[in-house]
This record gives sequence, structure tokens and C-alpha cells, in this order.
Amino acid sequence: MPKVSFNNKNALFFPALKNAVEDYFKSTEQKKTGNARLYVKTVVLLPAALLLYIGLLTLPLHPLPGLLLCGLLGFVLACIGFNVMHDACHGSYSSRGWVNDTLGLTLNALGGNAFIWKQKHNIIHHTYTNVDGVDDDIAKSPLMRQCGTQKWVPMHRVQHFYVVLIYGISSFAWVFIMDFNKYLQRKVYRTPLQKMSTAEHVVFWLSKVLYVAFYIVLPIYLVGAQAWALGFVAMHLVMGFTLAIVFQLAHVVEETTFEQVGDDDVVIENEWAIHQLRTTANFSPDDKVVSWLVGGLNYQVEHHLFPRISHVHYPAISKIVAAKCEEYELPYHCMPSFTSAVKSHFRFMRTLGMKPAAVA
Repeated sequence: MPKVSFNNKNALFFPALKNAVEDYFKSTEQKKTGNARLYVKTVVLLPAALLLYIGLLTLPLHPLPGLLLCGLLGFVLACIGFNVMHDACHGSYSSRGWVNDTLGLTLNALGGNAFIWKQKHNIIHHTYTNVDGVDDDIAKSPLMRQCGTQKWVPMHRVQHFYVVLIYGISSFAWVFIMDFNKYLQRKVYRTPLQKMSTAEHVVFWLSKVLYVAFYIVLPIYLVGAQAWALGFVAMHLVMGFTLAIVFQLAHVVEETTFEQVGDDDVVIENEWAIHQLRTTANFSPDDKVVSWLVGGLNYQVEHHLFPRISHVHYPAISKIVAAKCEEYELPYHCMPSFTSAVKSHFRFMRTLGMKPAAVA
């Protein structure tokens, strides 16, 4: 595995920004972790998912309403991932470690694994954002070309159409294939997986067994195999697409840049924080509904600079970040709406689908 490092020797921007953000929290006398706004989300989303689950298994539903409710369950589960799991696994939900660890297991309830995700996301993605060859979120795939340094194949000409399906089935692949690949191969893309304790091994297998029991065996027993299969597909298509598109809008858009690493060590010319600015984008900052649903992940710039600060504070500190970027003449990518971000993503995927010689 090649070593990737950043030129932090003369870093000026991030120390100044950190001081300004620290001053904000001192002056407002707030903790950097979650507050009542986050707790309200938790007590809304977790019971909502449970009620939908129980209702789908116990109420006599016609096929169409049943499928719609399965899709709604998938959407609510994605929102739990954005709002509860994401903060908890970053350690920003609460100042109490056990609270973060416990709520981080909501990821396991969604079918994933918190231990593997923390290394894949917190360590690798947040350090080497958009670095082709290291960042697992843009890992090389014959199906998708997510940056200009990746190999082009003819089918990429229409990838901006079929990626919708790939995004839809991504959560299914994540739960049943990718987690097991990482676990059994003991690596995340090209990075060795950190050693798991006996307890983590038990949690991995137990949570996967419980997922099969509660999402497959019990529903088949109560509603039948056909109804379960249709509902399970609907739930995963909505959950997978929702999770994928929100994360793609943050990095795989026209506004962001990419780096590449092969087999040799690489030193990226910018300090780490400037690399985050260049490879990350915000979207829809003034839409409170979008911000509520996606757990502040529309403020990805702030999240990548301060992942240990809860997302409920991002709207406030975004003003500080934007001002510092202007002061240091640095990019601050921000798309005005969710729609504009979606258009940027699909335009970018279409451009990447062209033959490399045709791309400017």
C-alpha cells in the first residue's frame, strides 16, 4: 500500500479556522456534540422505523400501499443513518463514549457493521477524500467511472442512466457482499483492516444473523415469501438510492477535484484541510427540510473539516468557514439547491462516460 501524505509544513488556513470555530463555541457556551435538536430527530426516526416495521408485518395491506410503506421504511432507515448513526460513529452525537458506541450500532440494525464503517469512512475517506486508489467510496469498478483517472470502457457511455439502479441496489450489496469481502479479506479496498477484538467479531456475526432473522425469516413467516420479496426489494431500492445519492452529491460532482495514487508514495501539494475544500461540496444550505432529513450532510465541507462536531452546528459554523475561505482565497464549493447538485452529479457522470480523448 503506497503512502499518501499532505504538505502540512506551512499550513496557515486550518489553524486559523480552528481558532475561529473554537471561539464560536466558547462565546456561545455550547458543546460541540449533539443537543436537543439531535435528540428530537432520534426520538422521531427510531420509533417511526419500528412502527413501520411492525405495521408492515401485522396489518392487512393491499400490495400498492404495502410497497409504498416498504419504500418509506427504506427512506426512514436512510435518515437514521444520516442523522443518528453518522454522528454516533463519528463520536459527535454525545460527549459520552458509550452513548456514541450504542447508537452507532444502529448501523448494524440497518445491516452494516459499525467497526468496518468507521475505518472505511472516518479514517480512509475523511483522510484521503477523492484520492483514486485509496478512497473506497470511489474505488475502481468496471461498472462506474467516478473520476478521470479511472479506466474507461464503452458501457460508461450510458452510466449516467444505469447508475440509478446501481445506487438502488448498493445497500443490498453493502449488507450481503461488501461487508463480508472486507471482513474476510481483512482490508478496505487497498488498506489493511484494523485488528478486530473478539467482541467485534461476535458483534459482526451476531448482527448479520439478527438482520437475516428480522428482515428475512420473520417477514417470510408472517406475510409470505412473495410479499416479503417485493417489500424487501422496495425497501432496499429506496434506502440504497437515498444513501448513495446524498454521499455522491458531496464529492462526485463537477465542482470537486480528484487525486490519484498508484504503487508509489505520493505527497499531495496542499495541506489536508485545503484538500478537503477542493474535493468536497455543500448543497442546498438554505433548505431546512433537506438539512433535517440528511443530517446536515448537505454541509459536507464543514463535516469534512470538523467531523467530531455534531451536524446540528454546521449551519452556524458554515458562515465562519466561508469567511475564512474568502480571506485565504480558497474555494468553498456550495450548490444552491438539491436539484442543482443532482444535475451536477449526473452531468459529471455523463462527461466521465465519454471517451477520454473527447473529455477536455
